[in-house]
Parts: sequence; structure tokens; C-alpha cells
Amino acid sequence: MDPYHAQILEHYRDPLNFGLLEQPTYQREEWNPTCGDKFTFSIHVTTHGIVDQVGFSGEGCAISTAAASLLSEAIKGKTLAAALELQPAFVLDLLGIDLGPTRLKCALLPLQAITRITLPASS
Repeated sequence: MDPYHAQILEHYRDPLNFGLLEQPTYQREEWNPTCGDKFTFSIHVTTHGIVDQVGFSGEGCAISTAAASLLSEAIKGKTLAAALELQPAFVLDLLGIDLGPTRLKCALLPLQAITRITLPASS
């Protein structure tokens, strides 16, 4: 089996950071009405603006669940500002496989949850 396919199955069966945080700084839910995949991400950010904890819950296909698992681990240690600026290519590089248009939506659903976090208005 291709190592990237094995990685996707591993993250699907035993995702990293599965479960929502008890006291997140931010939380966001996204769903894909086409296929029914749905994820909620909870993120804790330190006073210095660093993402130090990430959790997610929900249900999705192997691609979306693996993307959620990999992305949840990859944003730890980044600034929140950097996490909000991530582009689709970042997630696709994490997955390491070519995807068609339908599966691309699955792979990018977790990224949507992260990059669509609404920050409070600055005072």
C-alpha cells in the first residue's frame, strides 16, 4: 500500500486531537452539505497568540477525517494569525495525494473551520 494512503487510513481510524477542548478560546463548526461531512474545531490560544491546543469532533469520510487530524496537529505552535492564513496547498501537502474536485472539498473542510474562525472586534 502507498505510504500516503496508509497514513490517511491511520488518521481516519485513530485521529490525533479527537475530542473538543473544555475551555477553547475559539470554536467553529463547518459542514459539507454535498456529502454530509461535519466537523467542529476548538482551539486554545495562549496570551502570546500561539495555538497550544486543538481538538475536533465530528464525522466524515477518510479524507476529511485524515485532513482534520493532520491539520489539528500541524497548527499547534503556530500563531493564530498564521493558522488563519493557511492556504489549501498546505492541507494538500499534508495529505500527499492527488484529489479530484469532490474529494478536494472533503480535504478542505477542516481548513475552512480553522480559517473561518471569527475573531472578536478589537477595541
